[in-house]
Amino acid sequence: MRLPNTAHTSRAWRIQEIVPDFRLEDVWALPTLGRADEFPILVEGFASADPGKTPSRAARALWSLRWKLGDLFGLDDPGSGLESRVSTLRERLPDDLRATAGPKFERLPFTSLYLTDDEFAAEIANQTMHGVLHLGWVAEASGGYRGQMAVYVRPNGLLGNAYMAAIKPFRHLVVYPQMLQSMERRWHEREDDK
Repeated sequence: MRLPNTAHTSRAWRIQEIVPDFRLEDVWALPTLGRADEFPILVEGFASADPGKTPSRAARALWSLRWKLGDLFGLDDPGSGLESRVSTLRERLPDDLRATAGPKFERLPFTSLYLTDDEFAAEIANQTMHGVLHLGWVAEASGGYRGQMAVYVRPNGLLGNAYMAAIKPFRHLVVYPQMLQSMERRWHEREDDK
């Protein structure tokens, strides 16, 4: 479920001190109700996800189209990413977060930044933008916890702003809803395997 930005900004997440020059693009509640100690499971699930294997044909088609357009227009060339076009945000991390990188992503082009007991961040950069995926573990009134995802971006000029505007309806109507359905299914399958 999409949340107002204040659901993220009202909390004292460490990411806010690291990306003050980035725009908070999206905030979503994740269908991952769990215990306090299950946050690492959520993070590992994100890092191992393969968008090309989502059950949704529409989402698979969008991902495939995105990668093909990226190849065609050079959006994802190595010279447009981290340590080429932009510096990694690891340089901005406070000392206590530098040794807490988190998992490597298997399929998505993200690089982990840090992992704490209730917070994880990873970054991505290409020709259009520099982005940050943030996951938080939020206490619920019921006594459990649930995941919350926030996406920060710093668009790269007019191209980046146009790109972010063009993909917004697809993110909100296809990509995120399908991702959340897959995540919920995997989360429940994990519970069934206990």
